[in-house]
Amino acid sequence: MIHPLDHRLGFPDPAKARRDGLVAVGGDLSVDRLVLGYRTGVFPWTEDPVTWWSPDPRAVFGLGPGEGGFHIPRSLSRALRKGAFDVTFDQDFAAVIRACAEAPRDDDATWITPGFIAAYIALHRAGHAHSVEVRQGDTLVGGVYGVAVGGFFAGESMFHRATDASKVALAHLVDRLRSRGFALFDTQMVTPVTRSLGATEIPRAEYLRRLADAVALPCRFA
Repeated sequence: MIHPLDHRLGFPDPAKARRDGLVAVGGDLSVDRLVLGYRTGVFPWTEDPVTWWSPDPRAVFGLGPGEGGFHIPRSLSRALRKGAFDVTFDQDFAAVIRACAEAPRDDDATWITPGFIAAYIALHRAGHAHSVEVRQGDTLVGGVYGVAVGGFFAGESMFHRATDASKVALAHLVDRLRSRGFALFDTQMVTPVTRSLGATEIPRAEYLRRLADAVALPCRFA
């Protein structure tokens, strides 16, 4: 059964999601609802109507000792050592999310619609959404954005316009999360790129247990 949402905040238990991960349909993309969704373990994927998902299994990057964690391939290690990129945080969130929306995809489609962009810019202004910018000179060539709640970070999307630029953004993001004591880095689903960098899958039940512990931590991204 798909749970319909209305103007009231709240989500059904994601542990009881449909087999494909769909939890609910409806509601809006307000700051309060988005924050509650991530805290609950669900995220939006379409805008009209808004659909809320909790995949099983869930993809994550390990942040703690003994969790495997982020893998730096030789080519990425060289790029990081050369220092060919300038990396900043939260300096141009709007540019990063718009670049992610414009990034080419295999199916020539994106879920990052104008409504999503406006909603996540509002989430950024409220202090919950963050970006990593990668530049060569004055040109934005890569980046990643996501949502932080306590010691939990949900990576939403990334883009690159120069070789390894998005991977450099991820490497710096992982360093930032580790240095600030974050416990869970959610990447939703494994892709060939994230798998090559060490992303793994865990059962949804385990993810929800770890999420509850992570969101309770007093971490700050900035």
